[in-house]
Amino acid sequence: MRLDPFALDRLFRTARTPPAFRPDPVSDELLRELWELMRWGPTSGNCQPARILFLRSAAAKERLRPALSPGNVAKVMGAPITAILGYDTAFHDLLPRLWPRGDVRSWYEADPQLREETAFRNGTLQAAYLILAARALGLDCAPMSGFDAAAVDREFFAGTTIRANLLAALGYGAFDRIRPRDPRLAFDEACRVL
Repeated sequence: MRLDPFALDRLFRTARTPPAFRPDPVSDELLRELWELMRWGPTSGNCQPARILFLRSAAAKERLRPALSPGNVAKVMGAPITAILGYDTAFHDLLPRLWPRGDVRSWYEADPQLREETAFRNGTLQAAYLILAARALGLDCAPMSGFDAAAVDREFFAGTTIRANLLAALGYGAFDRIRPRDPRLAFDEACRVL
């Protein structure tokens, strides 16, 4: 069954990246609901490598500030929540529980490049699920890649197997000064059917 037009608009057609956020808080319960929804999105071999730090406090966001591109500072500091979406390169350690039908852990243990590629690709996929889950729950989301990932890793993930992938400011958008929507490619410009 297709989603109704309102749902399609909310998720895709009229959804916008907010230029700023209202100060309305985002509760821990809503963040848990966000995870509970996004975690059902498929990943290869159910590997689920995404790891998320939700930064709410000014002190936590100040730790992130030095790694931000100048154009992202105001958005991150003004958002009720900024999520650091990372991926765990040791995701394979959980595969005996997450994919109990066979020994796939050994595939990744033996091949660090495959492990890194799989973690990055599926962590990025899960980041997209977060964006859609946030929109489905009434939140607005501003994903961004304008940051120094190595600096974020040093500050937030030192001594772990987690690597920063992207950031997402979360909250309720302030759309009073939004610019017109940028164009999108047409089907024939981006797609072929063979």
